[in-house]
Amino acid sequence: MLPGTERHPHARAVLGAALPPGGNPSHAYLFVGPSGAGKAAVARAFAGALLADGAPDPENARARVEHGVHPDLTWVTPSGAAEMLVGDIDEPVVAAATRTPFEARRRVFVLERADTLNDQAANRLLKTLEEPAPFAHLLLLTSHPDQLLETIVSRCQPVRFDAPSADELAATLAGVPPETAQACARLALGDAERARLLAYGDGPGLRASAEAYARAALRDELAERPWLEVLARARALGDAAAEEVAARVAAEAELLPARERRRAEREGAEAGRRAHRRARIRAIDGALELAGLWFRDVACVLDGAPELAHATDRLEALREDADGRDVHRVRDAVALVDEARIALQVNPSEELLLEALAFRLARELLRGASSPAS
Repeated sequence: MLPGTERHPHARAVLGAALPPGGNPSHAYLFVGPSGAGKAAVARAFAGALLADGAPDPENARARVEHGVHPDLTWVTPSGAAEMLVGDIDEPVVAAATRTPFEARRRVFVLERADTLNDQAANRLLKTLEEPAPFAHLLLLTSHPDQLLETIVSRCQPVRFDAPSADELAATLAGVPPETAQACARLALGDAERARLLAYGDGPGLRASAEAYARAALRDELAERPWLEVLARARALGDAAAEEVAARVAAEAELLPARERRRAEREGAEAGRRAHRRARIRAIDGALELAGLWFRDVACVLDGAPELAHATDRLEALREDADGRDVHRVRDAVALVDEARIALQVNPSEELLLEALAFRLARELLRGASSPAS
């Protein structure tokens, strides 16, 4: 059995049948499942099995794949703030996929977050998928297959990774009160990585600021500009991501000659800026998602189904916010948040987006509100 596929029956069946020496692996696979489901770990294990096939020392080949230093493995992550650019795949994938392997029988290319391919990059990749070399194997990883070109999806063999249950996710959150762990697991929507982010570190603070933002709109209490707290927490996460890149670049630069060190520092500075924006946008989007889930939970309470709420540790606050509300207006608020999350990806002014959304939400929600019970 391929390591990592124990709780993913579809992935186990598809990839297990392709394993060498008896299997016949496809030229392209699309790994589909929530973030944190284990797609990357399985992709690395599968790449290791493919590149170890026929190697003089298979265990050594697998070990080099595990550490990312095998010459016939290319692992691509997006370099843009919110997208994978043509430069990410042009030479590393499209051109390299036409060249024979360095030492193995195959070459393996793994593309994380393939749904972020911009149009130019996607079209370049499509040509490789249409006419692949017999030794090239591409593994595309995505949590959002609906955001990929249909022509790319149709040329890949799908491999499904199932989301864990909320109970399974909650059990992994060690050191967190059970009620909070269950709420984080449910709010994560099956995403193990997101559940951990909500439970630890800056996650609880980001969740609190998102809920305060939603509740301020419900109550039309926007004078204190609750979006500023969301932005501040997002910027702090961006700063932390940039500092992490800077520390890595500084450590690597110490080992380089002076001329190469200057180039590495310039490229590192740009990578730090990209990392800052990625982390900041991810945090704002996460906060908006949590705000939308708050409205969704309020609607559940209004529908008489509080047991379906995600924020199970906030039921009293949800009941308070549901008092006197029109459930249809609350559902419309969820749609407004979804629209704002889409708009966030086209690089608007983040503060203006959050401020405008807050006032739109308040206007929509107050139209259907009656006087709360005393």
